[in-house]
Amino acid sequence: MPAAPTQLLEAAREGDEAAFGRLLDAHRGELHAHCYRMLGSVHDAEDALQETSLRAWRALSRFEGRSSLRSWLYTIATNACLTMIERRPKRVLPVDFGPSVDAHDGLGLPPAEGTWVEPYPDAGLGLDAELAGPEASYELRESVELAFVAALQHLPPNQRAVLVLREVLGFSAAEVAEQLETSVASVNSALQRARKTVDERVPEESQQETLRALGDSSVSEIVEGYMDAMRRGDVEAVISLLAEDAAWSMPPVPAWFHGHDALRGFMRFGPLSGDWRWRHIPTTANGQPAVASYGWYETERAYRPFALDVMTLEGDRIKGITSFITRDTLSRDADFYVRWPEQPFDDDRVTAAFARFGLPERLDD
Repeated sequence: MPAAPTQLLEAAREGDEAAFGRLLDAHRGELHAHCYRMLGSVHDAEDALQETSLRAWRALSRFEGRSSLRSWLYTIATNACLTMIERRPKRVLPVDFGPSVDAHDGLGLPPAEGTWVEPYPDAGLGLDAELAGPEASYELRESVELAFVAALQHLPPNQRAVLVLREVLGFSAAEVAEQLETSVASVNSALQRARKTVDERVPEESQQETLRALGDSSVSEIVEGYMDAMRRGDVEAVISLLAEDAAWSMPPVPAWFHGHDALRGFMRFGPLSGDWRWRHIPTTANGQPAVASYGWYETERAYRPFALDVMTLEGDRIKGITSFITRDTLSRDADFYVRWPEQPFDDDRVTAAFARFGLPERLDD
């Protein structure tokens, strides 16, 4: 019979690291998602969760039980994230980094520092289409959508923390004030300002609402149509799936393209130029449909990970494609779409990134 939480807590206080690990494991998934919302990066979220574990273990003897263990862990995790925000550059998406470009203008070199929001492997983490509590305003799966996470990164750290703790996790204003060591009035004021900024940056309809309206069958049809058109190199077939004002970006490349004419030019210059052969696997990321894109590497005689294409839908059209290119070790080359198929594939970080989504590291011909 498994030990009760109170028994585990008592054992952990007496120095039982295994008991502490079991206590933390019960909250690990939601804490990881919390750190991702705060930081916009899976790598940073993992670092913050590790720091949370260390801080909690060292402070466990001082935990008096006046709040729940969950609330106490969130306090530690939030403060670990706030510390990291002070030390690391703000993460955004290319559409927030600069204006759209023409394919003939070149793609530009990625910034030297990691500045991009990263895709999130939400499957299996319990981020259901439900509210975390009666005072929450966002569904858990809505709260990791790309647009929402990117909007959070534009908030000052304290506003970011307040919005997530109040609107996503459903803590009361009094609980948040205690967690952040401030007043209820300050919490309410920060929440009001944070709501205004986020509302200006996210669409009126969340991706979860769009996906429910479409239904699984229609979503699958859109994804399958995209994969088929990309595999065949059919530019016009891809265009037919896109909204008129669709955008395509490719972190870590700063360039992004907007509208059908620009997207035609981009695809003919880049992924559908004829220099690449593609294979795809459907997946999900950030609570949205996504496609894992594998490019053919002649030196490998196999298809290897290239990018994770996260789709944003508007009705039955693709409003945005955020293609998270994994080959960041070679992305300093401005001509990467031409040169990468010729390169040997030797990047362990790429396969690790795909493995995080449960994706294979290679596809044979």
